[in-house]
Amino acid sequence: MPTIEVNINYKPRDYQETFERAMLDGKKRALLVWHRRAGKDVATLNFMVNEMLKTVGTYYYFFPTFRQARAVIWDGIDEDGKRLIEAFPKNFVDGKPNETQMKIKLINGSIFQLIGTDNYDAVAGTNPVGCVFSEYSLQDPTVWTLIVSPILVKNGGWAVFNGTPRGKNHQYELDQVARENPEKWFYQRLTIDDTKLIPIEAIEQERKEGKSEEIIQQEYYCSYDRGVEGSYYGRLLDQVRKDQRVGKVPYEPRSQVNTYWDIGYGDSTSIIFAQQVGTEFRIIDYYEAHGEGLSHYIKLLQNKPYVYGTHFFPHDAGSGSIQTGKTLQQVAAELGLRTTVLKRDDLEIGIEAARTLLNVCYFDEVRCVMLLKCLESYHKKFNDKMHCYSDTPVHDWSSHGADAFRYCAMARQSYSQGSGTLTPDKIKEMRQRNLGY
Repeated sequence: MPTIEVNINYKPRDYQETFERAMLDGKKRALLVWHRRAGKDVATLNFMVNEMLKTVGTYYYFFPTFRQARAVIWDGIDEDGKRLIEAFPKNFVDGKPNETQMKIKLINGSIFQLIGTDNYDAVAGTNPVGCVFSEYSLQDPTVWTLIVSPILVKNGGWAVFNGTPRGKNHQYELDQVARENPEKWFYQRLTIDDTKLIPIEAIEQERKEGKSEEIIQQEYYCSYDRGVEGSYYGRLLDQVRKDQRVGKVPYEPRSQVNTYWDIGYGDSTSIIFAQQVGTEFRIIDYYEAHGEGLSHYIKLLQNKPYVYGTHFFPHDAGSGSIQTGKTLQQVAAELGLRTTVLKRDDLEIGIEAARTLLNVCYFDEVRCVMLLKCLESYHKKFNDKMHCYSDTPVHDWSSHGADAFRYCAMARQSYSQGSGTLTPDKIKEMRQRNLGY
């Protein structure tokens, strides 16, 4: 049986050692659904360090954001007062670590780097042999599915995912895959009943202090039943599924397809393809890409079999470019795409319009998978000082699809029912209808 070459500063708990054993015995994929404070990152970081010492290569440790990667690993201190980055034995580190890029090189040539999936350009074209995705439920899933997975399949590398549930999103889907493929995946779900690390008395005290049962079940009992905290559209999407409005939604050739864009400047661009068929508003397709020029998206439209109606651009597409003096709308016209630029919308009005639209939407279950994930994960920012949610959404990987949907809702309000349909007085009425209060 292979020997676990643990760092002398790290003494794994029994369940952490079980994970290491499985990987050393040949598993290439692992999902660790462990409760909060169970030592997910301590275990996966030390495993990665040991792999770097044995096999020369590039190793990436992913977090939802670059800032979080720095806070948790680079500057993080465990409950024993030790810095997590000290998992790297000093006598094996080659030179001074790169503070800016959060990169460490070992004397055998292996390279470690912390990456935020909010900027995944950093890994494009590279060849990692081992990767950890920490708090995967909060990450942009396309980094794994479209960029890293094909690399590891080709070079035989490994990937470990850890995280606490955040509703039935992409981690939940990965959870089902891992459970159903024990020959390929190591899967471990641990609650506080399994580890005994947190006494029941401490949980009862948190209940008394006001922590909701839903959060307790999510954080300490690894429940997927609770949605994303602060979600704008979670409850409405649950209703969409209950109404069986996610399924096979084919293209209707007798109706035109309108497109609704969220255009990223050095960021992701998202396009929603939708049809009004009778009383049904059908979202039949969705596309998102990063770092591509406008010509890429126009070619994509041309290669699809749809007959188009109107292409709706966001308001800033009507602003001039400092470099060319032309608006994005003018550039699109030169490339053969005639567009309509939406008026600048109030965020609150747009979100209420989106909630209303969700009440009548149908989504194609295959082509709109990513859009549904974006809408489910789109959530409010939490104000730590005030201990409440602000009216500002978190800008992350889910924002692009959610913004495109918001523009879709605003275009439908303005162009189907006449501009000015939504007024401040109607926001309250819509919110009461959409949220049930």
